[in-house]
Amino acid sequence: MILAVETSCDDTCAAVLDDGRVLSNIVSSQAKVHEGFGGVVPEIASRHHLELVNPVVDAALAEADCGLDDVEAIAVTTHPGLIGALLVGLSSAKALAAARRLPMIAVDHLQGHVASAFLEPDPLEPPFLALIASGGHTLLAAVRDHGSHEVIGRTLDDAAGEALDKAARLLGLGYPGGPAIQRAAEAGDPGSFPMPVAMSREPGLDFSFSGLKTALAYTVRDLGEGGVEERRADLAASFQAAVVSQLVAKAGRALDEGDWDALALGGGVAANGPLREALGAACERRGVRLKLVPPALCTDNAAMIGSAARWAPRTAYPDYLGWDAAAR
Repeated sequence: MILAVETSCDDTCAAVLDDGRVLSNIVSSQAKVHEGFGGVVPEIASRHHLELVNPVVDAALAEADCGLDDVEAIAVTTHPGLIGALLVGLSSAKALAAARRLPMIAVDHLQGHVASAFLEPDPLEPPFLALIASGGHTLLAAVRDHGSHEVIGRTLDDAAGEALDKAARLLGLGYPGGPAIQRAAEAGDPGSFPMPVAMSREPGLDFSFSGLKTALAYTVRDLGEGGVEERRADLAASFQAAVVSQLVAKAGRALDEGDWDALALGGGVAANGPLREALGAACERRGVRLKLVPPALCTDNAAMIGSAARWAPRTAYPDYLGWDAAAR
């Protein structure tokens, strides 16, 4: 069994895996804590991780009906993420592993999102194309084996989830932005406001969302407070449609340029309903399998870290005691 710990941003997570089976996957969200700030405050996130990491690990072990004596290795996210948050998880994992002389496994957070597709039920086997879209990252990755991925396209500025968070703040919809935008957009018309779909005609596979965010800011300014109140649903729908259109356009181009039989969608934005529907239609047209991981595995979680750890090297005690975390 692998005990995995994930604290790269504002969710304190622990999970227990038995090969590809998830025995427990505990997530303690800080969304309410950061809601008043309109985004994650790194120092506050780190302090809450300190308070929560031990109870979350205990809960994961209890739900899996096992103890630390049953654990064969400790996996932990070491990069990328908020450095203070990462250090809390890394220090806790070191303490757990060193006390029992267990091996440790360092995991790349982005590889974790890729590896969520390897989990039961219905695991996806390489090779496949992966679209990872979250609050901190948006990228296309070529996955040719279980242990690594090659980035073939990435955002040049804002991540898709970050753009949704900022849009929600502009529209007064709260945090986290993605679910708030989707709820508001359900009552809106996505064709109401012209929003730029950046780089959709560019030959490459990179993304850009800063221009879309600026376009919304100017529209909000021109409408005024009363206009935004009246047209909030239409604004949300139009903005969401532009984000989805760019993600789908670049994923479709990557599928057309490569010889891919499957596309996996991961990251927090992967829980977005319109994105799932649009990618499903795009894949169906191409005869490509679309792997949609459960929503609980889209946002940050430790099960995906444990999944990636199955194909990552194990480091024996005491060699990992000098490990450090990295923001990138």
